[in-house]
Amino acid sequence: MSGCDGSRSTRSEVPGLLPGVTINLNDCADLAPVMRKPLTRRVMHRIAPELSKTVSGIVALSLALSVMCGNVAFAQETEVLPELDFYLKLNANVRLRAQASDTREGGDPTQLTIGPDLEFYLKPLVRLKRVTVFDLNEAKKRPLVVSAGYRYLVTPGSPATNRTVLTATSHFPLKVGSLLSDTNRADLDSTNGAFKWRYRNRLQIERSLKISSYHPVPYVSAEVYYEEQYRKWSTTELYAGSLFPIKKRYEFDLYYEHQNNTGKSPNRQLQGIGLKLNIFFP
Repeated sequence: MSGCDGSRSTRSEVPGLLPGVTINLNDCADLAPVMRKPLTRRVMHRIAPELSKTVSGIVALSLALSVMCGNVAFAQETEVLPELDFYLKLNANVRLRAQASDTREGGDPTQLTIGPDLEFYLKPLVRLKRVTVFDLNEAKKRPLVVSAGYRYLVTPGSPATNRTVLTATSHFPLKVGSLLSDTNRADLDSTNGAFKWRYRNRLQIERSLKISSYHPVPYVSAEVYYEEQYRKWSTTELYAGSLFPIKKRYEFDLYYEHQNNTGKSPNRQLQGIGLKLNIFFP
């Protein structure tokens, strides 16, 4: 490929870019004569050296980022994980949830997950109401929520899985106006007559922010998995995201996920961008 002045470059190719693409950074100084025509010579004489340095720096930084991103993409996997949840309040202490999502949890392959949950509450606490006043999820105002549910999991090229999900979540108000949630969950899976189980524990801290009259809820969380098939704690998932309420019924949950799986050798890592839409019916 030619350099910036049209001459033939003899430098070696840069890893991480298209084959055959070479750049001679020193030639970029000759950009000044090309750009001099629409400007006065006096002004261009002053800015040409700085412009040359700036262009060279930008090109060099771009090359470095290309190499770095190429290495990360090779070592890790990246996925987009959409989810849709419907919540229907049956009475003051019972709620029905229906979920449809594209998930990749605990080292499993990407799966389409569909199923309902039935949630049971304790009475709300005043302190929990204060820290969750701008959160649309009624369950966070309750000190304890237990649920039982079913999931039908579809994996391309593999038999479907029938999963029973048992969950207990405790909520604790913190002095700084934040909410701590501790979720304990058991997944009981049946696939072609074979049974396996796993235990999951997730801790999450969140706090509402005020931006004018709007109140997003940023959060961070960590979840660990104990897999019966590996007989060890095999997966760690880290999350950072935010809830974005829209009026009184809709809430977007946008998050970044980093997952480390050690069940199989070699270890695998997954980066995910999740977008969840929660819809709450009265």
